[in-house]
Amino acid sequence: MVLTTILEKNDYSAAGLAIHNNGKLFIAGLGDFETGGTVFSINPDGSDMEVIIDESHGYLPDDLVFDENGGFYFTDFKGNSSQPDGGMLYVSPDFSEITPVLPNLSIGNGVALNPEENTVWVSELSAGRLHRVSLASPGEIAPFGTAVPYQFTGTPDSMRTDVDGNVYVAMYGQARVLVFNRNGLPIGQILLPKRDEGHNLRSTSMAFKPGTNELFIFTNDWNGGEGSQIFQTKGFANGTPMYSHK
Repeated sequence: MVLTTILEKNDYSAAGLAIHNNGKLFIAGLGDFETGGTVFSINPDGSDMEVIIDESHGYLPDDLVFDENGGFYFTDFKGNSSQPDGGMLYVSPDFSEITPVLPNLSIGNGVALNPEENTVWVSELSAGRLHRVSLASPGEIAPFGTAVPYQFTGTPDSMRTDVDGNVYVAMYGQARVLVFNRNGLPIGQILLPKRDEGHNLRSTSMAFKPGTNELFIFTNDWNGGEGSQIFQTKGFANGTPMYSHK
C-alpha cells in the first residue's frame, strides 16, 4: 500500500469528507472551533481548492453527505449539553443557498442519508441523541417528520448507512460502533480490539469500501500508547455511496 499526502498540515481542522460526482473531495473543517469553519473542495491530487462555505457564515461544519442531486447536508458543531446552538443544514446543488433543516442541536455531529434519500439521520453529540428526519423534498422536513428513536449512553460521533437502510454510529470514547435498523432500533454492535483493556476508545468515524460490505473503522488510543489505527470488519450489508449519483 502506498500512502500519499494530498493536503498538507493546515488550520482547517478537517472533520468530515464526502465525494462529489465530479470526483472532487468535499471536506468539512471546524476551523478554530469558535468563530467559524469551512467546507472546501479539492481534486483527488490536492489541487484546485475551492471554498464552498467560508468562515463568515459562522458555522462549524463537522460532517457532510451528498444527495443524488449534488446538494449536501452538513452538521454544525456548535453548542454544549445545555446550549443547543448547533444544527443540521442543507446546501443546494449549485451551492448558492444554505437552508437550516434541524436547528437547536447540542453539537450536531454525524449525518447520513438512507438509500431512498427520504430520511436523513443526525447524531447529537452533547445531548446523546439519534435523530431521524423524514424529508418531503431535499432540505424540507415532512409533516410530523422528526423523531428521536434512540437516546445514547455516551457521545455519538460520525455515521454511515448501508443499502438495507441500517445506520452505523461510531461511539466516541467507547471503542465501538452501534448499528440500528432503518427504524432506528438497535440491532448490533461492533467492538474494537483491546476495548476491555482501555485501548482504541476514541472511535470517531468509519467508511465502507464502495460496492462492498467491507467496513473500515477509525480510532486512536488517546494516551494509551498505541497511536491511531484503522480496523477492518464487515457490515450487515453493502454500504451506500459517499458521493452523489447524477
